[in-house]
Amino acid sequence: MSTAILVSLGVVFLAELGDKSQLITMTYALRYRWWVVLSGVAVAAGLVHGISVTVGHFLGATLPDRPIAAAAAVAFFGFAVWTWREGQSGPEDAPTPPAPRFVLFAVISSFVLAELGDKTMLATVALAADHNWAGVWIGATVGMVVADAVAIVVGTVLHRRLPERLLHLLAGLLFLIFGLWMLFDRALGAPVLAVLAVAVAVAVAATVALVRTRRARAGPTPPPDPSASTDSKLTNHSDKNLGG
Repeated sequence: MSTAILVSLGVVFLAELGDKSQLITMTYALRYRWWVVLSGVAVAAGLVHGISVTVGHFLGATLPDRPIAAAAAVAFFGFAVWTWREGQSGPEDAPTPPAPRFVLFAVISSFVLAELGDKTMLATVALAADHNWAGVWIGATVGMVVADAVAIVVGTVLHRRLPERLLHLLAGLLFLIFGLWMLFDRALGAPVLAVLAVAVAVAVAATVALVRTRRARAGPTPPPDPSASTDSKLTNHSDKNLGG
């Protein structure tokens, strides 16, 4: 069992480095408290690798990858819209921050959908077929939590240093990218279209950000001065009297 724990921990930790799960974790950490995000990651990791162990050790079956990827894409599109709408609210009409239990549910659901059928889960399935299932489940869960904790640290640091509205827009863009990639690459099996869709989304987001930055630097257009308008009318009236 100890061998299964160590092997699974090392394999999953290395597989998670630079994976989309870390980016998803960082995206949530940009907006919410680290302990809420980490709790959601731990629960999701336990669920995902519990399914992996069950599939690999007890069933020897495979999961339908494309339907799961399509459901994950829809979920990420929903998270992108939700985050973008939060970012559009001004200080005077800022929405009430979501309750921790709602954020926890969002983290768990997005992680489970994103990881089902992913390479990390497939590695766990393979390990569970040849090693102690309990050791594989424990090691894989701990490995994923440790790897994603690194992303939480990065997200927390950025959360303290970046403006609130920029964080909303950045998180919304990342969720949109995750959704597009899941839809085109995994659900439709078109990696080239996935790259093009992500590139277009990034280009549009960069253009919108540039336009908004220029408008913010230019400042609002000052309203017309009523006194100047009054003086102009008096001058015109005086000129007419003189001419008459």
